Amino acid sequence: MTAPGRFPGRANGRAPAGHTPHMTELGRPTDEPGRPDGPTAGGPDRSPGGNPDGGPGRSPAGDPGASPDRGRAWAELLRVPAVFSVPGDALAGAAAAGHRANRGTALAVCASLCLYEAGMALNDWADRALDAGERPHRPIPSGRIAPGAALGAAAGLTAAGLGLAAAAGRPALATATTLAGTVWAYDLWLKNTPAGPAAMAAARGLDLLLGTAATATAADRADAAAPRPSGVRLLPARARTGGPGRGTGNGAAREARRALPSAALLAAHTCAVTLVSRRETTGGSTALPLAALAAVAGIARAACPNSASPESDWAAERPHGRASRGTRRIPLSPRRQTLARPAAPARPARGDAGRAAGAAFAALYGATAARPLLHAALNPSPHFYQRAVGGGIRAMIPLQASLAARAGRTGTATALLALVPLARRLSRKVSPT
Repeated sequence: MTAPGRFPGRANGRAPAGHTPHMTELGRPTDEPGRPDGPTAGGPDRSPGGNPDGGPGRSPAGDPGASPDRGRAWAELLRVPAVFSVPGDALAGAAAAGHRANRGTALAVCASLCLYEAGMALNDWADRALDAGERPHRPIPSGRIAPGAALGAAAGLTAAGLGLAAAAGRPALATATTLAGTVWAYDLWLKNTPAGPAAMAAARGLDLLLGTAATATAADRADAAAPRPSGVRLLPARARTGGPGRGTGNGAAREARRALPSAALLAAHTCAVTLVSRRETTGGSTALPLAALAAVAGIARAACPNSASPESDWAAERPHGRASRGTRRIPLSPRRQTLARPAAPARPARGDAGRAAGAAFAALYGATAARPLLHAALNPSPHFYQRAVGGGIRAMIPLQASLAARAGRTGTATALLALVPLARRLSRKVSPT
């Protein structure tokens, strides 16, 4: 979608003459009107014919004498710097359901990356005719990548993402299949319709739930394989925490329900920024950025850890690979297997330091998204609308971090913030738009 963050496409399917910032960009829009680094201002050009660092570049794509670098062309097609916004979805999803990252989380991250890049390639294939007139430097209209190759890459990456999700279990595969369908529907049909923002938001929320499903299934498998005293049999993890417990992978609905608040917050942010992005080439009224500003304030408040945050109680509710301390072990009857039932899990108390860190992450999210929205409300021109969209995209990673901290995973939240400088550094070499 394209918007803050998930799968490709331009939010309204149209771009101004030159270069329109892509919705998955983690940094600021690179070609805003009046900025000294835009290609129309005479500064360093991010197009294939210019060196992003300002040095001499290779010949413009399409020149008969050009010697195109296919590796760079594919990096531009897939918008490689934008992938740094993806891992936080799975990690926040795992944390929101009360799990530590495990093998399933890693599979979910890899599956998300594949589906994300599939959407990037599919977006350029779907917009190839539009780009030929408005963005001829893009890899497909410039002739550096054939349309069939881009479509094949989209199909192959989608298949790879579904295969990785299947390795994480049936609940993860079902979630990934729905996610892939949303990505393809958005890029091919919904992008220019009123349903576009909702589809974008759904894709981002589903990506978080993919991390939840994959992590929970892996935790169940670890529980089933954990050694236990002879003559004792424990319920599967989900059954011990109130789920159906009919076997590994069943009962993912409980974990999904736990992660729904975080998925809803992520989706709400995505929808708000997508709506603003639809006017970034023309500007608009003051009301739209003000509405998005109110949404950001509500999301920041909801993401801030407090005693009422449900995920804080779930973070350590279920065991990870072994029986919880409160589990009663009951010997098996000779005639009938008696399953163990756990004592009610104690709710962990979050320390003041963890609560303060979570509040700081939520405040960082709010500040990153709110400031450019306020500028757009005061001056609703295309320039400030584009900056508001860029701020909303940059705010995606702090939001993921705040959701992880809200669930008691401060270490995960801190690690996520380290992705921001990495993405910006790579953006200087390959345009994420």
